Amino acid sequence: MGQVEIAVIAGGLAMDAFAVSLAAGAAGARGPRAVFRLAFHFGLFQFLMPVLGWATGLRVAGVVLVAEDWVAAGLLAAVGVRMMRSGQGLDLHRDPSRGITLVTLCIATSLDALAIGFSLAHVCALAL
Repeated sequence: MGQVEIAVIAGGLAMDAFAVSLAAGAAGARGPRAVFRLAFHFGLFQFLMPVLGWATGLRVAGVVLVAEDWVAAGLLAAVGVRMMRSGQGLDLHRDPSRGITLVTLCIATSLDALAIGFSLAHVCALAL
């Protein structure tokens, strides 16, 4: 994989964190401490999730190769159910740059990075 492909993947992965950061600023996360918390945590999760995905992908590549269609269907169903249930009981007056809200946003925005790491390990396993 060349540098252009890596740059395109990195740019695509950064877009959701950028969009959530804009939304957090609009929701009231202002000031240098909030900016630092958002930038640090999003950066940390965007770094760690592809590494975790790669490590997991190398370990389970054989299982996923056998049942990849069912794994994909199960993951999409789980995400769909989670999205339908997530709109209930929203607290719109909470600072999004603190506590469990920040961790949830970081995990949600870096799940695609986890998938990219998993996919790259899967592709490498196919090449072997």
